[in-house]
Amino acid sequence: MSTTFEMPVRIRFAHCDPAGIVFFPQYLVLTNALVEDWFTECLGIDYAHMIGQRRIGLPIVKLDCEFSRPSRMGETVTLTLSVNSIGRRSIRIGIVGHCHDEVRFKAHQVLVTTSLETGQSIDIPDDIASALARFVPPVLTDEPRP
Repeated sequence: MSTTFEMPVRIRFAHCDPAGIVFFPQYLVLTNALVEDWFTECLGIDYAHMIGQRRIGLPIVKLDCEFSRPSRMGETVTLTLSVNSIGRRSIRIGIVGHCHDEVRFKAHQVLVTTSLETGQSIDIPDDIASALARFVPPVLTDEPRP
């Protein structure tokens, strides 16, 4: 099984600022869509169901971004997600956006599983932990699961 998940994204007018380049907050919208598709398509966990019915959230609690080159309307930027580590309640991911062989941005995010009823962090549910374990080699797990 691959340890990365890729998604090509066509840069649209709505992503761009008046200078004609991607307005940097739009990259966060794109990376959130990437995480949703990764869960649904790769991990087999329906993201909409997880949020809507199960009431489990996955907010970003830590974010580091580096923007190296502008992206413009009409280009296709490929977003690549890899898992850096999995904890008891958190997932650390890296995302690289590139167009052809040129890196446009890099992001490192820490996502935490959260009860949408209480707003408190919760342990990663067993089915999600199992899906993540299949995606990432066990050596990347940084916190023991009970």
